[in-house]
Amino acid sequence: MMRTRPLKVALLGCGVVGSEVARIMTTHADDLAARIGAPVELAGVAVRRPSKVREGIDPALVTTDATALVKRGDIDVVVEVIGGIEPARTLITTAFEYGASVVSANKALLAQDGAALHAAADEHGEDLYYEAAVAGAIPLIRPLRESLAGDKINRVMGIVNGTTNFILDKMDSTGAGYQEALDEATALGYAEADPTADVEGFDAAAKAAILAGIAFHTRVRLDDVYREGMTEVTAADFASAKEMGCTIKLLAICERAADGGSVTARVHPAMIPLTHPLASVRGAYNAVFVESDASGQLMFYGPGAGGAPTASAVLGDLVAVCRNRLSGATGPGESAYAALPVSPMGDVVTRYHISLDVADKPGVLAQVATVFAEHGVSIDTVRQQGKDGEASLVVVTHRASDASLSGTVEALRKLDTVRGVASIMRVEGE
Repeated sequence: MMRTRPLKVALLGCGVVGSEVARIMTTHADDLAARIGAPVELAGVAVRRPSKVREGIDPALVTTDATALVKRGDIDVVVEVIGGIEPARTLITTAFEYGASVVSANKALLAQDGAALHAAADEHGEDLYYEAAVAGAIPLIRPLRESLAGDKINRVMGIVNGTTNFILDKMDSTGAGYQEALDEATALGYAEADPTADVEGFDAAAKAAILAGIAFHTRVRLDDVYREGMTEVTAADFASAKEMGCTIKLLAICERAADGGSVTARVHPAMIPLTHPLASVRGAYNAVFVESDASGQLMFYGPGAGGAPTASAVLGDLVAVCRNRLSGATGPGESAYAALPVSPMGDVVTRYHISLDVADKPGVLAQVATVFAEHGVSIDTVRQQGKDGEASLVVVTHRASDASLSGTVEALRKLDTVRGVASIMRVEGE
């Protein structure tokens, strides 16, 4: 039997995502009530600009006092889609104190203070759900946290930022340079006026921290994630990638060490073989590849951003939290029992593609090979092209640690015959 008294929802933020959440709550009200077992009622909407017309939202629900809204005491669920660290952090912890569960899409806050927020939720017996914080509409958090709870996850690797994937895909498919592709992404609305958070990897790094924490039952903060942006990727890098049968993607990679004793989390551009499923992810789409002991290889694919897709994930969490509230239970909280150390980037082992500008004369290749050997880095292939006294030398290594590769490159820069290091690109997915 359906309960007639509605569950009350407070919405913090009514921008692109928040307005879609409100719209779906209104247009799908009957279906949501049937799925939950009780009606859900939008009880208040906290905004910064109350004078703005918001279609479909009763102006009487709009307030600029978010604190008063979450302190009302009759709110069952707070949906936080304002983003940033403050006031979101204080509003979420206040919601717990006043008896409300929270659904959030705030990746930056969860990556920085997820442990404290989970502790606050546990203290007050409330839920904290955040499917929308990573990969938009793609169901990912719940499969990692619940569906694969009985498995051992070894690696999570994916494209978790649609803006950067659009730019790199455009560079790959048209031969455009970085700035040209960025300009198109901005014109189409995929990139913000200030794209720094996307193109420098900050957005993906926050998502990597969340994914690593869930996958490995270990607290991984944003500061633990190695981050490298994609602004230095060139058309020449794509040309080299194509010669190897690869393309280039900005990847978030979270992996367990071979001995199981530590984990790493990193974000950087990488070459991946065209045969890898992630290589076919085009445009602004996201995809995450999961490798585990029992399940093997899984891939989650779909739209990773945008108002409606992100709102879909928010509403999925809202339904789950409301069901928990009706049954008097809470869903899974933080699982950090493993408490594995997070290794530095220097310990990461992978393959590398290094492009060098060198003098076109005898003995250069031997000098370069000697440097690699002295630093314990094994060479897989070498390709040299020369003209008019100058040459390019492309070296692809076998697997080596980041620390040993860094030492190699430092030594190469000291050679008189090496004019410069044109690019260094990791090779993943093999």
